[in-house]
Amino acid sequence: MNAVAVEMGEGDAGFAVGTGEVAVLLIHGLTGTPAELRRVAQGLADRGCTVYVPTLAGHCGNNDDLRRTVWTDWYESARRAFAGIRARHAQVFVGGLSMGAVMAMHLAAEHPGQVAGLLLYSTTLRYDGWNMPFAARFTRIFMAIPFGVHICRFNEKPPYGIKNPRLRAIVERQMKDGESSNAGLLTMSGISVRELHRLIARTKRGMPSIRTPALVLHSREDDITSRWNADYIERHIGGPVFKVLLDNCYHMITVDLQYREVVNLSANFIDARVEGLIAPAVAALPRRA
Repeated sequence: MNAVAVEMGEGDAGFAVGTGEVAVLLIHGLTGTPAELRRVAQGLADRGCTVYVPTLAGHCGNNDDLRRTVWTDWYESARRAFAGIRARHAQVFVGGLSMGAVMAMHLAAEHPGQVAGLLLYSTTLRYDGWNMPFAARFTRIFMAIPFGVHICRFNEKPPYGIKNPRLRAIVERQMKDGESSNAGLLTMSGISVRELHRLIARTKRGMPSIRTPALVLHSREDDITSRWNADYIERHIGGPVFKVLLDNCYHMITVDLQYREVVNLSANFIDARVEGLIAPAVAALPRRA
């Protein structure tokens, strides 16, 4: 492993753990923070990987910081981190939570043959979970009308994607206290929603060209994004998909009650890919739907 620097974004929220030869780039969600991936990152580091979790542009500050950025700024943060990681490691897996999973797919489409595998956690292609207002499914329509971007926004509300009551109380306190580098933001502006839709549209167009094997993990009880999102990936991505639907957790599967299962499934997927048990065109692991 050489000494090429890896860009981890602004501030000190981004982090890297582990010393293994195989690298994993994990990308946090919209209005989120690298902290939401720390448990999985540490678990994969304990299993022999080096894991990098950068901060995306505009994040870990306030809503004004985020509104000053667009999706290409967020993606550029991930792309720069990936470039540095690729210079240090021969094999790089890319994954993410929620919007981070969408960005991971876009990165794989833009860098064919350079991503060893995808780790897609609670992928957000549309907001259709049981705790979302019905109107959330039509945000793309709101964006098409004059000033729609100024009337469409999401406010976080309980259970905040977390089934674990103790952790939920901690995250709620942190968000209300403005600790955005730990818990993210309470509000997602219409401008950020618009940029997310633009990223999703670009990613959907590129999905058929992705030949990278993908592990798709999604909760059956996801309060933010239903299993439709995982099923869409399975139907439209160009490479083999290994889909697992988890019980006893909500949207934030990387910190919730089943995070250890997320670590185990991810580590087993990485091991199988590194050992050559998964080829880009051959599904070699069983799926659990």
